[in-house]
Amino acid sequence: MTKKLFLFAILLQLSFQLCAQTDITVHDDNTGKDEVIELPEGMIYETDRLLNEWNAKNYLMNDINCESSSENPQYSKEEYISRLSRLPNIIEMPYNDVVRKLIDYYCTKLRKSVSYMLGANNFYVPIFEEALESYQVPLELKYLPIIESALNPGATSRAGAAGLWQFMVKTGKIYGLTVNSLIDERRDPIKSSYAAARYLKDLYNIFNDWTLAIAAYNCGPANVNKAIRRSGGQKDYWQIYPYLPKETRGYVPAFIAANYVMNYYCDHNICPMNMTLPASTDTIMIHRDLHFEQLVAMCNVKEEEVKALNPQYRTGLIPGAKESCILRLPTHSISAFIAAGDSVYKYKSDELFTNRKETKVNETKSGSSGSKYVTIRKGDSLSTIAARNRTTVAKLRKLNGIKGNNIRAGKRIRVR
Repeated sequence: MTKKLFLFAILLQLSFQLCAQTDITVHDDNTGKDEVIELPEGMIYETDRLLNEWNAKNYLMNDINCESSSENPQYSKEEYISRLSRLPNIIEMPYNDVVRKLIDYYCTKLRKSVSYMLGANNFYVPIFEEALESYQVPLELKYLPIIESALNPGATSRAGAAGLWQFMVKTGKIYGLTVNSLIDERRDPIKSSYAAARYLKDLYNIFNDWTLAIAAYNCGPANVNKAIRRSGGQKDYWQIYPYLPKETRGYVPAFIAANYVMNYYCDHNICPMNMTLPASTDTIMIHRDLHFEQLVAMCNVKEEEVKALNPQYRTGLIPGAKESCILRLPTHSISAFIAAGDSVYKYKSDELFTNRKETKVNETKSGSSGSKYVTIRKGDSLSTIAARNRTTVAKLRKLNGIKGNNIRAGKRIRVR
């Protein structure tokens, strides 16, 4: 009992620590009041989890040539204002106490996470920029996944949002992302990026203001409209700020802070992780059911790599027989896949694909055996015999070779 209580106390302490990391307190010098700001979930991921991602383990490493220290230099308010104003952005990024607090948070407690994200940027930013450019939305929105997921494609929020851009199921489906038991395209970096760009464009068209569009991306347009009404019709994020959900009050400042730190990390002694060039990859369309285990066995590729390159497949099964599916593999594995032909699909197929397409129903109850016959009574019809023996007229006809309805009293008829 003592051991159990001890373990419970440790777990309780850890839970308190986790909760303590989900928000920060900001002091307003003008009002003299403290405000609790809820951090976006991308700011509370553990660095070890980020570094355990397949891309990070295989292609990111610390830069031994970069001189780093744990010291976070402090700058004047005017310097922060100047730096934010020099960012080549369309979206307004003003300075205030909340923004400053979140910049400090990135540059102190999240230094290692920032170092990871600076390296991981090389994987994802080209995808983000291409998607954003295709919908003609500001390219600085490429930093939105930093506060959404900390650039972790496997991220899942407490509310069930998933992927780099943290789509909820309903919103993801509206924007063309397939989500079912086998596929979750919210985790596909390319498809989710195009869906996010389109969604952000639609939000801008609603509010005609990028800051409000970003806020709506976090809490939904209905909550932003509610805040506008409660503020008396104000359409400035910083004016409707007190009426927004707690997390959204920290969301836009966190976005500004992310833009700042991804551009001025050197001024805060943060070294980016180095990225080595990933192996070239290619895609192929799959039109038959395929399992990751078959690829691992036949195509000279590790299962962890297949999962990392195809995060949208939830169970290891690619359901190509239902609809065409994209498979991404290293180039050499694509060549091996093509050369192997049908042998890839045949490998352990009986073990890996066990769902039956057709099966017979066992109509014999446990404890009973053999066929059962009854004698037709005077006045009986097939329907009365079927009801009395808990079967159907169709089954009686099939069991006895009866084509019509003619039966004779005194004859035996099979009912099972």
